[in-house]
Amino acid sequence: MMKKHYDVIVVGGGVIGSSIAYQLSKRGRNVLLLEKNKLASKASSAAAGMLGAQSELEKDSPLFRLARKSRGMFPKLAEELKELTGIDIQLVQNGIFKIAKTDAEAASLASIISIQKKLGESASWIAPNELREWEPSLSEYIKGAMYIPNDGNVSPPNLSRALAHAAIGLGAEMMEHTEVCGFIKETNRIIGVQTMIGKIFADETVITGGAWSEQLLSQLGIKLNTYPVKGECFSVRVKKSPVIRTIFSKGCYIVPKPDGRLVIGATEEANTFDESVHLEGLVQLMQRAIKLIPELTCAQWEKSWAGIRPQTADKTPYMGRHPLFEGLSIATGHYRNGILLAPITGLNMAKLLEGEEIEAPF
Repeated sequence: MMKKHYDVIVVGGGVIGSSIAYQLSKRGRNVLLLEKNKLASKASSAAAGMLGAQSELEKDSPLFRLARKSRGMFPKLAEELKELTGIDIQLVQNGIFKIAKTDAEAASLASIISIQKKLGESASWIAPNELREWEPSLSEYIKGAMYIPNDGNVSPPNLSRALAHAAIGLGAEMMEHTEVCGFIKETNRIIGVQTMIGKIFADETVITGGAWSEQLLSQLGIKLNTYPVKGECFSVRVKKSPVIRTIFSKGCYIVPKPDGRLVIGATEEANTFDESVHLEGLVQLMQRAIKLIPELTCAQWEKSWAGIRPQTADKTPYMGRHPLFEGLSIATGHYRNGILLAPITGLNMAKLLEGEEIEAPF
């Protein structure tokens, strides 16, 4: 039976909330994870699962350093979660090719490679002929690629489920289909939440509702300056994958999965919560994917979907305590990097709630 008081309530059962619940549970905190739909039913399951610390983020910044640290946590985390839950997060660490389709893109990638090498990261330029030795199915019009050996990918649904179930195995409670509709305040302190089934109290409340976080926090007069960005994707099945590594290009990425699927994405449409998939976006993605890998014309269609990702005005996620309300913390705005940043976000937020200093991206 649900308790009436917890150490921490985490509002939002996506990959970020589940990671925070897991890290807090490892520290012996009494945690309740609340999700208004099903676990990982929104952006966390819609993602392709790229761990693109260097492909998504190119130059030195606090966020870039945080992303690299988070990427480095995945091997140990994968082992932990498999041992605790039996769930394989399907960690693949065979690199990403960031494709140059024009001479200008090739020059830009050469500059990025130089910058990242100075930062101590592994990155190299692969000329067209050598590239097709590595990935023979790539189109001959490609000008070359930046090879990023340390970027990889995971299964987002598996990662989200594993984190949540690991937290439960360590003593956390989880309630799906339980919407938080308000906060319980005592002067300037948040002491719990109001749900459709009643009040629940906690010493700390953490909001991890992704693109929907701002709607909930607006009840407290909090303006995050975030906005939703819809991304449409589709997947196909192949008897033998035409590529071994993830192919990342401007306007299209292709992520091979261990089960014979290729995940292809993603469109971008800002300021909408409409999760429907439009033919126009899919056609553009198909054309771009086939131009990169012509033999995809023979792939078997599987399905399409859309996810709503939370973006911030300065493209930096919120991760910390709210300055005006005691007992209230926020972790949202991870945009395309929620899967990548989940481990470090969980660790940092747990440390923060334990009174430790953290390295935040702002």
